[in-house]
Amino acid sequence: MRFLLTISLAFWLNTAHADSIRILVQNSPLAGSQYYALGDFWTRIKLGDRLELIREANNRHDRNAIRVNWNGHQLGYVPLAENPALAAAMDAGERLSGRVSGLSDNKNPWQRLAFEVFIEL
Repeated sequence: MRFLLTISLAFWLNTAHADSIRILVQNSPLAGSQYYALGDFWTRIKLGDRLELIREANNRHDRNAIRVNWNGHQLGYVPLAENPALAAAMDAGERLSGRVSGLSDNKNPWQRLAFEVFIEL
């Protein structure tokens, strides 16, 4: 995956100067937020806030689990149906990051927070 991304950006990289390059790979709803700290920090979380993605390879419920943290507080997880490729990338040493892309005061926990996942090149 990284090889293909590198090739596709080769021309651009030769003409542009940047400290780092991030490529959007996925936009997801936050899973499990009703069990974690989203409610405690709801009023402080803003669109564009950085999210830390933490691989939990030994999670007893999901071997591909990726925890989503905001300022050191667990908000939930990458959804089960959307985490296998991300888990494989993290296990292969790829650097992934997240960013809040949507906030809604919806009662449905799956619709409260959406986030983007980026691969860092």
